[in-house]
Amino acid sequence: MFLSRVRVAPEGLDRGALLALLAGDAYGNHQLLWQLFTERQERNFLFRQEIESEQLAPGEEARGLPLFYVLSDEPPVNVPGLLQAETKELAPHLETGDRLAFRLRANPTVARKEEGRKHSVRHDVLMDAKLQCQRAEVTDSSEIQARMEQAASSWLNQRGGGGGFQLAAQPQVSGYRQHFLRSKGRDIRFSSVDYEGVLSVSNPEQFLKVLAQGLGRSRAFGCGLMLVRRA
Repeated sequence: MFLSRVRVAPEGLDRGALLALLAGDAYGNHQLLWQLFTERQERNFLFRQEIESEQLAPGEEARGLPLFYVLSDEPPVNVPGLLQAETKELAPHLETGDRLAFRLRANPTVARKEEGRKHSVRHDVLMDAKLQCQRAEVTDSSEIQARMEQAASSWLNQRGGGGGFQLAAQPQVSGYRQHFLRSKGRDIRFSSVDYEGVLSVSNPEQFLKVLAQGLGRSRAFGCGLMLVRRA
């Protein structure tokens, strides 16, 4: 695996692409970053968008522009005048019981059966929890928020069973956002939420697979990349 920190030169973008970049257009950003992997016909990377001024160290000439973390199975190739990547190879040696601090932007969903539909329908976990509060006539705003965050935490905890990890404590849940975009002539809607916390590795092989493949849905749109470090 290769983890890259990618900076964008806005001078290399036309006005429409620049506006999409600044607006955080997930589909446009995916297409932009794909230029780092011109030899591949299928998506082979995960990415997460941040802001330079929040990620770069003093003296690195941080701007108020998007910056991307990209995880790929091959090193990216810089696009002169547009995309500049700083890349390091990742080959972590993990053992059962290792504790890791993590950050994750994910699209947590839950499948619900609906009357008149043959297949279950996927719903945003947080909005589903809010709906359950309405049905239970819970009206206190702090209680509703707590239940929404608990639902998001439970979703991640459930992923750990097959993902080779366990949460050491309830993670911090923040940055909830609903996304609306258009891709290949169809409208796409999804939500994302940011997790931050500490986990312990229960199955190193499974966990490494999760790191490489991403966690949850909407991985082509900036979700699923888990950033980890030793706790």
